[in-house]
Amino acid sequence: MQLTYKLLAIALLISSGLYAQESSDSNEAKKLNETEINFLFNYYEQDGNNAAVTGGRGTEELTNVAPAVIINIPIDTSRTLSTYFGFDNYSSASTDNIDNNVSSASSSDTRYYVNATYSKTNTNQATYSVKAGYSQEYDYTSISAGLGWAKEFNNQNTELNLSGLAYFDTWKLLYPAELRTGEKLVDTDKRQSFNFSATLAQVISKRLQASLSLEYVFQTGLLSTPFHRVYFNDAINNPISPKVEKLPDSRTKIPVGLRINYYLNDLIILRGYYRFYHDDFDIDAHTMNLEVPVKVAQFFTVYPFFRYHTQTASKYFAPYGVHERSEEYYSSDYDLSALNSTSLGLGLKYSPLYGLTRFKGPFSKKTGRITSFKSVDVRFADYTRTGNNPGGGGDLDAYSLSFEFTFVF
Repeated sequence: MQLTYKLLAIALLISSGLYAQESSDSNEAKKLNETEINFLFNYYEQDGNNAAVTGGRGTEELTNVAPAVIINIPIDTSRTLSTYFGFDNYSSASTDNIDNNVSSASSSDTRYYVNATYSKTNTNQATYSVKAGYSQEYDYTSISAGLGWAKEFNNQNTELNLSGLAYFDTWKLLYPAELRTGEKLVDTDKRQSFNFSATLAQVISKRLQASLSLEYVFQTGLLSTPFHRVYFNDAINNPISPKVEKLPDSRTKIPVGLRINYYLNDLIILRGYYRFYHDDFDIDAHTMNLEVPVKVAQFFTVYPFFRYHTQTASKYFAPYGVHERSEEYYSSDYDLSALNSTSLGLGLKYSPLYGLTRFKGPFSKKTGRITSFKSVDVRFADYTRTGNNPGGGGDLDAYSLSFEFTFVF
């Protein structure tokens, strides 16, 4: 199911930005043929009372368990293959209400995905990349492909990165139980998304780095969710006559982001991020993020982080029982509503110079390499969403706990 938790879990799991300044000596010392494997695990839980499945009312209680593996393999000094695969297994009380108006039981589903990137760097410090991905769950299949180009200038102090990604999605049209009459309720089961991005990164000084990014996203096809109900302002007289959510068949999104990393001293780094977002659903949003890694010991870093997000409501959104039946488009999904959200968390990273431990891996006899358990990273985040809509609604609470274990050989 295409649910809110996926975006939230990703936002809580992954910190924005890189350290403002990393030792170039350590990068040069890293073996060119060193393979890195990252094992990730994320647990996410949320609770709210404005589920889109039941028309903007009802439980949004959900839990999600998401293990993943990232493998970076240097083929030689100029070519690299990276793979990212895993699954999300969730249990959701709201999606169980697709078939039942009232239920205490939760339904569950699992999404499997895999992504791969092949990149090659030439002698002119230009890197070309090819990307492909696949994702599948019970009612949704997605195939993606993309190209990337990056070029370093100005003695490697400036980098321009251009990329394009295309997603081709197919829905299994699952309607609410009371609307399964055999009538065609949506025009298509396909959706295509095209994402173009440009990022310019600049080393301004020994302490300061900045990057500016611009994206253009165009989507077409089925942009609504076929199992989301909408109840209209005659719901009192027609309590069992909802419709399936209906949105336009195209959408344009334009995010612009600014990232600034400042190396305060040997112990503290400031990592700031701001993004402005606009789309033709009339949503304008501002996102601000601050992360402060503090080295409390030689190999131990603590990094508190804070994220604030605010957005206006889409012109197609209205709460339960407010839409007119004469409207062309309608949704009661609070992701499209006016809202403010905050995320506050803490991360801990332990990364000794020679790793936590070293041992012979499964390929040691053949390759002669020793595997190093390089680092451990733990993150906890608490997320709060507050609705800013006439009549209230839209509040949601969530938290996320994630682990990352890095091995190299």
